[in-house]
Amino acid sequence: MLLSASALLWLPLALAIMAGFTRYHRVSWGLLIITLLSALGSGHLTFVGAGIICVGFALAYLAANGQSHWRTTAWVALLLWCLALFLHWLPGFSNLKVLDKVIASAHSTPFSLYLNLDKPLVFFALLLAFPTLLGQSKMPNIKATLLSLVPLFALLPIAVWLGALAFEWSLPEWWWIFALNNLLFTCVAEEALFRGLIQQKAQQQFGAIAGLLIASALFGMAHFAGGPLLMIFAALAGLGYGLVFHFTGRLWVSVGVHFLFNFAHLLFFTYPMLAR
Repeated sequence: MLLSASALLWLPLALAIMAGFTRYHRVSWGLLIITLLSALGSGHLTFVGAGIICVGFALAYLAANGQSHWRTTAWVALLLWCLALFLHWLPGFSNLKVLDKVIASAHSTPFSLYLNLDKPLVFFALLLAFPTLLGQSKMPNIKATLLSLVPLFALLPIAVWLGALAFEWSLPEWWWIFALNNLLFTCVAEEALFRGLIQQKAQQQFGAIAGLLIASALFGMAHFAGGPLLMIFAALAGLGYGLVFHFTGRLWVSVGVHFLFNFAHLLFFTYPMLAR
C-alpha cells in the first residue's frame, strides 16, 4: 500500500458522506469544507479545481431554486459536470494512488486503486439539487427486496461460467482500504447519480419500469472502458440495485447492496478479472 499522511484528508470526506445520509446536513457541509481546504493546503486540489467545484454547486443550486426557464439548462450542465467528475476529465484534482498493480489472488489481474477527491463530490451536488435524493419514506417490501438479490448475486457465478472470472477465495491485506473506498467514495456516488437521481426522475416522467430500465442502461454505458461484456454485466447489476432501491425506497440500502456485491467479488472470485 502507498498510504501517506495526506490520506488523512479523506477522513473528513468520509464523515461528511456519512453525515449526508442523516438529518445533520450542516455537519456534512462543514466537514466537506474542511476536506476541501485541507486538499488545497496539501496540493490535492488546485484553485482551478476549487473553481470547478464552485461552478458545479452553483449549478446544483440553480437546478433546485432557479427560475423555471433556467432550471433545465442548469440540470443539463450539472449532469455533464457529474459525468466529467466520474470520468476524471476535469483539471485541478490530484487523486491519491494507494494501491499500485496489486494482485488480489493467484489468478487475478493486477489492480490499482485511487482515493478519489472528484467523484465523491457528485453526491453533495445532487444532495443540494434534488431534495428527495436519499429516497422516499415508505414501507419497504422486504420479501421483494430479498428475492431481487438472487439474480443479482447470480451474476458472479454466471461470469465464471462465461470465463471472465474464477472462484478463488482471497482476503488481501489491503481489503479494508478497498472496503472503505468502495463503500463511501464509489458506491455512494454511483447510486446517488443512477438510482437517487436518474431512476427517480425517469420514474416520474415515464413510470417505474421505464425508470428502472433507463437508469440501468445508463449505468451499463458508464462502464464502457471495460468493454461490451462488462457493460452488459454492469447494466444487469444496475437492474438489481435499482430493484432494491425501488422496493425499499432508501438510497442507503442500494448503496449497501452495491458494496456487498463488489466485496463478494473481491472475497470469493478473481478480482477484478481472471488473468489469461
